Amino acid sequence: MKRILTIQDISCVGKCSLTVALPIISAQGIEACILPTALLSTHTGFKNFTFRDLTDEFDAITRVWHKENIAFNGIYTGFLGSFSQLELIEKIFNEFSGSAPLILVDPCMGDNGKLYHGFDEKFVMKMRELCTKAHVITPNITEASFMCGMPFFGSDYTQDYILELLEGLASFGVRKIVLKGIRYKQNECGIIAYDAKTKEKVEYFHEFLPFHTSGTGDIFASVLFGSLVNGETIETAIKKAANFVLESIKITLQDNNRTWYGVQFEKSLKDIII
Repeated sequence: MKRILTIQDISCVGKCSLTVALPIISAQGIEACILPTALLSTHTGFKNFTFRDLTDEFDAITRVWHKENIAFNGIYTGFLGSFSQLELIEKIFNEFSGSAPLILVDPCMGDNGKLYHGFDEKFVMKMRELCTKAHVITPNITEASFMCGMPFFGSDYTQDYILELLEGLASFGVRKIVLKGIRYKQNECGIIAYDAKTKEKVEYFHEFLPFHTSGTGDIFASVLFGSLVNGETIETAIKKAANFVLESIKITLQDNNRTWYGVQFEKSLKDIII
């Protein structure tokens, strides 16, 4: 069985980060190991939450892994809460790359044209550097625009602008980019996968559902990563991940007792179980 490491926070309530990544990656027949970056009572979309930073545990945990000769077939990072964590994770990439794992970085920093609370330009530049260590990155348009130093136009952008974003990310050493949340038409949403070396693009567009909640990006990245670890093509992987998110949203919208803080992805796991 393949074994991967995912580095994200644990939100005890709220469907995001590790509580999303663990079941989705496991459903794809992959052993999912974790390095938690922080422990939260709920994700930060709630009005009240506790937060415990776990950065100081990184070195002790990884030292044990070295002693036990633990190796991974892939490493996947999600939400990272501090500049110091970015530096430590770059070290983890270097230390555990001997078995040539697939590395995916989801540069969770912002959305809707703004950085998340507590992030600044210094963090963006360090995240950009971390992205160059990955085989695949999965930014949204906001994150891509910040890393490229380009303006954010909301939904008022052209295909040329999206191509400029992709080429901008490629120019500082990113290998493969999966750009999310592209909307040329009001009722469509899509993904473009771009190979920096070959300049090949793969596009996949599907219907847009007006349901905004936390965790859908984490769900997408988790399905995508599991698919790639299992040897599927980038074209198959982006379609599989997008369709899984879409189906999960549709199921959630059918439930009158749905919560506001996440989608019912659990009911779609049967579609990806191996």
